[in-house]
Amino acid sequence: MNTKRTTYLLLAFSLLALLGSCRKEEVSTFDISHTSLDIWVGTRVGAVYESTIYNYSYAYEEGGVTFYAQISGMPADHDRTFHLQAFGGDSILMANTVRTEDYIIPAGQIGGEYKVYFNTQKLSDPLLFTETDGVIHFRVVPDDQFAIGTEGHQQFTVVLKNYLAKPSNWDGVNYPRVPLSKYFGTYSRTKYQFMIEILGIKDFDINYNAATSYDETTNVVSPAYAVYLQQLMQEALIDYNASHDTPLTDEFGVAVIF
Repeated sequence: MNTKRTTYLLLAFSLLALLGSCRKEEVSTFDISHTSLDIWVGTRVGAVYESTIYNYSYAYEEGGVTFYAQISGMPADHDRTFHLQAFGGDSILMANTVRTEDYIIPAGQIGGEYKVYFNTQKLSDPLLFTETDGVIHFRVVPDDQFAIGTEGHQQFTVVLKNYLAKPSNWDGVNYPRVPLSKYFGTYSRTKYQFMIEILGIKDFDINYNAATSYDETTNVVSPAYAVYLQQLMQEALIDYNASHDTPLTDEFGVAVIF
């Protein structure tokens, strides 16, 4: 009997110990009192870069840089908000052109994909960064929800550029290539910026011998697809002019047409 009693007692103590460990694990699982927040540019998983490039010339008005954020702790049962702070480099010079948001990590999530925005039209000088690149850094604003992230994930840098070369195939090209001017008219930097913003492609070729409408690998389009792109730009220009006090005007003071 003593042996059985001893066995029962050991089993009871083991069960209590197991329950106790489960309770401890449950508490720690939802303990978000010490959570750091990592930020980086690159890809969602795998690649973490020290910096990325933003070219003001690739958007006529506002464009964005993608970054990623992830907590080092456990997810919470409520939404949590974090903020970014621009600092160092040319941050003071660029303050008016930069827009950040109230970034939210949703309940039950550990991170996500976000953007920092730059507005070309708010540059204090349109010639900024046309000859020398600028630099701006971003970091998380520490608060009672998030501490600074782990080493190598505490900040990211954006290199600022502002130059756009005229495509070599805009005017004169040899058959079977077709000049861009055939479909998009006279070149201007403003026009090309607007095209990049609307179409999402640049440095593309129009070729009579194109095998498909648009080959993303080679960036070659057919003449028929070029007509479609031209129509997209005409519609976008109508929408732009209807929503602005003055029509889209290039750097020469001439109204843009397609």
